[in-house]
Amino acid sequence: MPKFEKLTLPNEGEIITFNQGKPNVPNNPIVPFIRGDGTGVDIWPATQIVLDSAIKKSYGDERKINWFKVYAGDEACELYGTYNYLPQDTIEAIKHFGVAIKGPLTTPIGGGIRSLNVALRQIFDLYSCVRPCKYYSGTPSPHKNPQNLDVIVYRENTEDIYMGIEWEAEDNNCLELINHLNNVVIPKSKNLKNRSIPDGSGIGIKPVSKSGSQRHIRKAIEHAKRLSGDKRHVTLVHKGNIMKYTEGAFRDWGYELKLTNNKKAFICEEIKEVIASISNSHGDGKWRELILVDDRIADSIFQQIQTRPQEYSILATLNLNGDYVSDAAAAIVGGLGMAPGANIGDNAAIFEATHGTAPKHAGLNKINPGSVILSGVMMLEYFGWDEAANLITNGLSKAIEQKKVTYDLARLMEPKVEPLSCSSFAEEIISNF
Repeated sequence: MPKFEKLTLPNEGEIITFNQGKPNVPNNPIVPFIRGDGTGVDIWPATQIVLDSAIKKSYGDERKINWFKVYAGDEACELYGTYNYLPQDTIEAIKHFGVAIKGPLTTPIGGGIRSLNVALRQIFDLYSCVRPCKYYSGTPSPHKNPQNLDVIVYRENTEDIYMGIEWEAEDNNCLELINHLNNVVIPKSKNLKNRSIPDGSGIGIKPVSKSGSQRHIRKAIEHAKRLSGDKRHVTLVHKGNIMKYTEGAFRDWGYELKLTNNKKAFICEEIKEVIASISNSHGDGKWRELILVDDRIADSIFQQIQTRPQEYSILATLNLNGDYVSDAAAAIVGGLGMAPGANIGDNAAIFEATHGTAPKHAGLNKINPGSVILSGVMMLEYFGWDEAANLITNGLSKAIEQKKVTYDLARLMEPKVEPLSCSSFAEEIISNF
């Protein structure tokens, strides 16, 4: 058990352990939570009471989460000192107990602290960001048929340009790197002849590895195996037509996971082998149990999730693409206020709000807690506590259908409805259990 400087452990509870990337969850786990900045002061209490009520309703006294308050963001600075946005206490707590949930955290644009969200993902090697985008009946949407979209975005979390390996244009290291690339590396590269990096450029590096890509895509495929019918489908989303050796490689490494051999033979012999074997692997309905893996160019997927949403299930993509695509998909089904997220690795998982801190609304008890509540649902599903998870999703769906919603949804409904407070929305969800 680690020693904490300023944290108070729960009086009871057990540790979640991991075996080959899968959690072993006791009936009374200790789960660290980060309240979050800004509206986290309103959202977290609403979320906690919904999760606790669903667990109590589903399992009585048999199961319970023992919440462990830890700190990050502005609240951490208040307790641990200026600029101590991510205390060692918090890192050790999440490392020891394995699974955590958090509200939104502030990240300044431009200079200042590094993204706390990115830092947490990299510290704990949470290589897959999982963001379901599903429509709940009655939710206002700018789309005519938002119910047709039901996708899960798998965003690689630890590589790509989000690694933050970059230099300002005036940095001496940047100037030296540009000089080396322009005068040594590029001239030696046949595919790059006659190109040069302009003076005054900032430089960022986009690392994409085979091991990082394949472990992420493998997790997406494993998820698809738990689905049924047309949903057993993984689409690799990339910009490999332009970035051939990073995003194109991501696609190729994904397909490589599905290949069982690399024989070089005449096409007629290959066709003969396929015809001979296809009945064994695909006949008698066996094809229905297989996972379809295909790919799409990143910019085209933005169009297709709007025009042909029924054709997609799991979108496995790189870090930057996943950030864009998941927000676009969330907009179709009602916005970030209803978009949950999870960051999952082999030895830890953090469930989180996908929206920002909205500081101007902090403490007003008006913001929509749906994103963190649904992230809590993902956590319960991760635990295997499906009864409690289903209670919450059904309760939330009924609340929205009955137009018992917070202001962000109420203002978009026709006819206009009187909005509920953040805490009242949580109570409405619970009343539907």
